[in-house]
Amino acid sequence: MVLVEKNKKDKFYLFFFYAIILNILFERVDTMELRDIDVKIFNCDACHGMVYKFEGDKTVSIGNKTDIVLVGEAPACNGWRKSGIPWYDVDGKLIPSGVVLKRLLSLIDYNLSDTCFLETVKCYPKNKKFLQECILNCRKYLFEQLSLLDPKIILPLGDVATRSLLNIKYNRLSDVVGNVYDYHGHDVIPIYHPSPISPLSYEGNVDIFENVIKRRVRILK
Repeated sequence: MVLVEKNKKDKFYLFFFYAIILNILFERVDTMELRDIDVKIFNCDACHGMVYKFEGDKTVSIGNKTDIVLVGEAPACNGWRKSGIPWYDVDGKLIPSGVVLKRLLSLIDYNLSDTCFLETVKCYPKNKKFLQECILNCRKYLFEQLSLLDPKIILPLGDVATRSLLNIKYNRLSDVVGNVYDYHGHDVIPIYHPSPISPLSYEGNVDIFENVIKRRVRILK
């Protein structure tokens, strides 16, 4: 009887060990595939003369959870791609947009570190006038990254990120914020950019975030 119980326990531990190993392996595959995309982005010359590039640059911040992904516009040379932490500058200080976003995420019991973050433009545009062309050139990489992350909900931050993701026409961002759209099988819910420069950065997004958590619960059922 003791031997049988011991064998059961050994099998359980062996199964548990293999489960951990498989989980680690799958995590590495995803990370490696994301890094492969980063290498392709670095070697891409579609935006030659329009952007700055930095070897070894990571273009996706993987959070503790991948069910909600935030999509921004384009990286800043002194932003998270240099600090290594989204919404923090190179001095380790939470930037103003990060302060607002932190408050919004708290409404759905999330932290900044819980969410994944990436931008529509992968390199650093030298001038705003190059932005639209860069967006078009980077679109295939954005799609690859989102396909790998496979989020339940994508939140584009502001007008540029929203237009980059959605193939729809609208006059004002207020026409589409809070609405749910499809992006290759993923739910996309545009929000106002969290920059405190905008009067709607917090107040305009509160109801949207409350609806986001309700939709997430429905999706995960």
